[in-house]
Amino acid sequence: MMKFLPLEMLMTLMSKGAARKHASSVRLFAVILILSLAVFSIAFRYIMLYEGQQHSWLTGLYWSLTVMTTLGFGDITFTTDLGRAFSILVLLFGILFFMVILPFTFIQHIYQPWLERQKKERVPRSLPPETAGHVLIAGTDPIALDLALALGRVGVETILICDDTQKALAFIDQGFNAVLGWHDNPETYRRLQADKAAQLVVLDSDVRSCNVVFSAREAAPKLTIVTGVAQLAARDVLRMAGCSRCFHFYSLLGEALARRVIKPSRRLSVLGRFGRICIGEAPVMRTPLAGKTLLQSALRHDTGVNVVGVWERGIFSLPRLDTVFTNSTVLVVAGTDEQLEAFNRLVSQADSVPENQQAAIILGAGRVGVAVARSLSRREIPCIIVDKKPNLKVGSTPIVCGDAADLNVLEQAGIRTAPSIIVTTHDDDSNIYLTIYCRKLRPDAQIISRASLDRNVSGLHSAGADLVLSLSSLVSSTVVNLLSPDSMIMLNERLAVFCYTVHGRLAGKTLKESGIRNNTRCSVLAVHSEDGSVTVNPVATYVFRMGDKLYLIGDSDSQDAFRKRYGMDDDLGSQLMAAHWGEADATQKQGAQKQGD
Repeated sequence: MMKFLPLEMLMTLMSKGAARKHASSVRLFAVILILSLAVFSIAFRYIMLYEGQQHSWLTGLYWSLTVMTTLGFGDITFTTDLGRAFSILVLLFGILFFMVILPFTFIQHIYQPWLERQKKERVPRSLPPETAGHVLIAGTDPIALDLALALGRVGVETILICDDTQKALAFIDQGFNAVLGWHDNPETYRRLQADKAAQLVVLDSDVRSCNVVFSAREAAPKLTIVTGVAQLAARDVLRMAGCSRCFHFYSLLGEALARRVIKPSRRLSVLGRFGRICIGEAPVMRTPLAGKTLLQSALRHDTGVNVVGVWERGIFSLPRLDTVFTNSTVLVVAGTDEQLEAFNRLVSQADSVPENQQAAIILGAGRVGVAVARSLSRREIPCIIVDKKPNLKVGSTPIVCGDAADLNVLEQAGIRTAPSIIVTTHDDDSNIYLTIYCRKLRPDAQIISRASLDRNVSGLHSAGADLVLSLSSLVSSTVVNLLSPDSMIMLNERLAVFCYTVHGRLAGKTLKESGIRNNTRCSVLAVHSEDGSVTVNPVATYVFRMGDKLYLIGDSDSQDAFRKRYGMDDDLGSQLMAAHWGEADATQKQGAQKQGD
């Protein structure tokens, strides 16, 4: 590399872009060097003649270079004060020129342009023509990065589109797939094979997203484009620009938070559906289940539901028969609609808190807080909002104006008797602070908190939140579920339902003999047999047959353990690529058929 380094730097300097920017400075440096050597060589010759010494012009050039570079061989010297003064002048000029100006010029106008060129060459600007089934993300904020990580975990190739070289390089160093290109340039999407992509996700401001969608639609008319909007009114404009699906994620997050608020007559919150399978969660707080073990609860016998997992302060685990349900436990249950309705009746039959007396407190009246208030109003759960902004109006919801960290304000809002407290500010640091404060004031209250980033979820649980929902997790779950709803459903940032087709290793074994639960910490929700029958919550003696499709639930670690032990059906990325090429083959066959007709 060192052998060709000077040649590469010279080529960089000679390139058109670099020449326009740096050649004038390099030429000026060369001119000053040549002129100074010429002047010093002429002065050397005449001063030597003055001292009675005869030297050639080449000797003058040799002497000037040795003095200017501070080598000073000493084989040619002056004998008069004039000559020595001239030597000092040349020496000082040489120190300034070669030790200050030369390094600066080299680094600024030769080495740095070469280095920038090398960096830019590391950042791709296009994708190979055979690329298909990938997801493009127009956005580089932390939520976009969390989305890229979530898609990577399910095997989808994800490309971050960056309009800044340094940012793209930083993402590449972190392990992301990043490309350089303008978000609002149709040529960018042509180079990124957008017509073969599974999806484009746009996470930007509403105005900028409109331009991005319009540009991408011009390059790929059939591309599925998903955007997140900050204002509900922007959805119509983005649809007209060519957007396939628009989501107001703040409203979705607010509704998800509101569904977790305990309502005496409806404690169960439905997380998702997979065919006949329905997955829901319910807090144990203020239910007959508090203090009981799974065996004592007899939920499967009484309702038919299967407790497939428990959340305990943000930690997901599979329940054992001796697992004790505490007030901070949240049950994840699976079954049919009828079974979940029976479970809801069981856990909702006893509650000593009158619905019409104590209101839930919402801390923050931003977009998420307003969405929570509206959702609670629809569910007929009384609530009150605490926010610093005066003159707020959120329907008929009462508002207390003041700082949520002020005890007097919280007492005015009813902190001493509120059954639930929902922390909804957009700043995770403030949410952690308020969660700790509210937990200290109300150890027995249900506290639900919003997190902007996944990395702060565990911190909010440690601060005392019973439930934490992340905006970035909501975005990731929505996008993943849109890609292939038949093969995987993400319920939150770690929990997902996925499919597996039984082959040699599990065929002929019972559910108990398979060791799936003990070895992988995944739970089998249902079995879809080749004859079309579906068995929801199979018993331990159920025998797996070749070709049975299992529906399992587990967190990301459990899925990895299952993949290592039993293998896995083609990941989502492979399915998307296969689906694309399958559609392409079908289109090609249809075209050939029409041409033949």
